[in-house]
Amino acid sequence: MHVRYPRTPHLPWSPGATPDDVRAGDLSGLRGREVVVTEKLDGENTTLYADGMHARSLDSAHHPSRAWVKGLQGRIGRRIPAGWRVCGENVFARHSVPYEELESWFYGFSVWDGERCLDWDRTVAFLRGLGVPAPPVLWRGVFDERTLRGLRLDTERQEGYVVRTVEGFGWEEFAGRVAKWVRREHVRTSTHWMHATVVPNGLGPAAALWSVRSGADADVAALLDAVGVKDPAGTEPTVAEVAGGLDAIGRYGDARLAGVLAAALHERPRAWLAAGLAGPLGMPLARRVADLVGLHAGLHRPFPDEVRRAGLIRMAFAADLGVLHAVAAAVPAGRADDEAGEQVAWSALHAEDAGLLGPEPLEPLRAGLRDALAGLGADVADRCWAETREVCAKGRIVTVEEAVAATWRWRSGRFPRLVHLVGLSGSGKSTFAAGLPGIGARLSLDDLREARGSRADQRDNRQVLGEGLDRLDAALAGGGSVVWDATSLNSHQRSHVHAVARRRDALTTHAVVLVEEDELRRRNGRRADPVPQNVLTAQARRFVPPYPGQAHRTWYVGASGTVEDVDGAQA
Repeated sequence: MHVRYPRTPHLPWSPGATPDDVRAGDLSGLRGREVVVTEKLDGENTTLYADGMHARSLDSAHHPSRAWVKGLQGRIGRRIPAGWRVCGENVFARHSVPYEELESWFYGFSVWDGERCLDWDRTVAFLRGLGVPAPPVLWRGVFDERTLRGLRLDTERQEGYVVRTVEGFGWEEFAGRVAKWVRREHVRTSTHWMHATVVPNGLGPAAALWSVRSGADADVAALLDAVGVKDPAGTEPTVAEVAGGLDAIGRYGDARLAGVLAAALHERPRAWLAAGLAGPLGMPLARRVADLVGLHAGLHRPFPDEVRRAGLIRMAFAADLGVLHAVAAAVPAGRADDEAGEQVAWSALHAEDAGLLGPEPLEPLRAGLRDALAGLGADVADRCWAETREVCAKGRIVTVEEAVAATWRWRSGRFPRLVHLVGLSGSGKSTFAAGLPGIGARLSLDDLREARGSRADQRDNRQVLGEGLDRLDAALAGGGSVVWDATSLNSHQRSHVHAVARRRDALTTHAVVLVEEDELRRRNGRRADPVPQNVLTAQARRFVPPYPGQAHRTWYVGASGTVEDVDGAQA
């Protein structure tokens, strides 16, 4: 059944309200509740369903400005559940506000399951999975009329804003849970847009990313321009093959974008990708692209079948195995080398047989364990989840009940904690560590060298490392929380620290600091003891960040100096 979108009432201080508009006289449905304020876009209210679409009027006729959105509905409609509808703004045609940098010509602002509007966070997640952006968020917090009245918009470029409760609500509650502010005289054209020549609004670079998320063919040059990478020649066939493979297994949204980008960038260094893509993509997606690039070649090589299941489960900690196999099968090594292609196909059969090719094969186990251990602290819950993942990989458990039994020894929380910093010199590791609460000891190899005479003196590295490991062992034996501050560029360097942590049963957290090259040079230039450029270049060549699962949990620290993504957390 198709449903007409209700009229949104104007806030009492909205200057654009006319005598014919609905006004919100009672704000009790907003007061005391967390709300989100989004930009009100100047377009045509449009609703998408699994089987069609319409503008605000249920019998809306054809108009040239609706053709693109009809194509979008054709791509994403089969992913909208029956009885659901996606409401949003069709901004293909220029109305009164000209747009030049849109992420898409359609923005979703609410998703309805029958008579129920989804909560905001679930709305954004569902839209992202479809490949549809949400309008820019201007503010979020507990409803505060003074704050909302104080919002300042550029009324030449912004029509207004919409405020809604973060929690979901029923159809009958709409008028009390949603309201808008619109600029004065918001219609500023003499001819109604439907009767004028259609002038498309402008798309920005990010539109190429959303296009791929929604299931469209990838424009490789535009896609890589959006992430600041020059177009590598000859990647179009690889990208097209990966996209087709992902469509066949039903991967869209960020999963499709990650696979397509990994195919286009499969020859780039993994560490460079993780840091360089964090700006345009955000850290969670950037490091997933990088991990796909780093892991896919492993599927080309022979692997003992008797331990293949364990290896695949561990790979599933770091990557969506369906996407990973699609990338491995499509890159030139997987296509041209018969043996490599056979290894990928054989690995995919094993993964399918083990139930690991779905988007989140371990999520039922994680969710069940989380519920069973509700009320425990974050460190305890994360330690139990890490133990569960490992014993699952070894084939010792399958069910939540078995996971609960296997993790009993960690529930007391009586174990030491280790934060193991990983990153290039000057990336901000020590600054990050200084802001961590509850740390009892910080062990810095640079400080140990300085105590011997010079931070830059590398001649006694073996002795310095040995002294540091002895101090680490003593600190963990006392049950404290310790930070290990060194570059730890590769698995060999990290293995010495891991051996001590395992011996003391420490909860180990990798804090991987990822900063792109230009920012790293700027930071290094401001240091009291700058690292020579040739040393930084050599470090960058050797830098192999850890994968998820190689510690109990992983924090990804970006240029902001804060944790921008987490792997291995139970919450």
